[in-house]
Amino acid sequence: EVQLVESGGGMVQPGGSLRLSCVGSGFTLSDSDMMWVRRIPGNRNDFEWLSRINTSGGGIYYANSVKGRFTISRDNAKNILYLQMNNLKPEDTALYHCAREGTSIRSQGTQVTVSS
Repeated sequence: EVQLVESGGGMVQPGGSLRLSCVGSGFTLSDSDMMWVRRIPGNRNDFEWLSRINTSGGGIYYANSVKGRFTISRDNAKNILYLQMNNLKPEDTALYHCAREGTSIRSQGTQVTVSS
């Protein structure tokens, strides 16, 4: 079964940091261009694209909303995708998903809550 499982969400205060990890199974994550998206609370159909990275770790792009604060990376040897999130803001509160570009494969999501 093709699956993406992520971890690392939680609750932090504004200005805090979290690192999300995403592990693939049933396929070789290192062979896939990957991305992170998030879903706004209360709007199940509204996904915001955040960042993407190609198979070799290049081709990195960010949404303006997270540029300079979030960093996408991958460890192909471990089959893991990361999202380092710094200087978190209350508006970053959302359900975060990793996803395989060009497919419908997406993780279940991990909740990130930024609140004082």
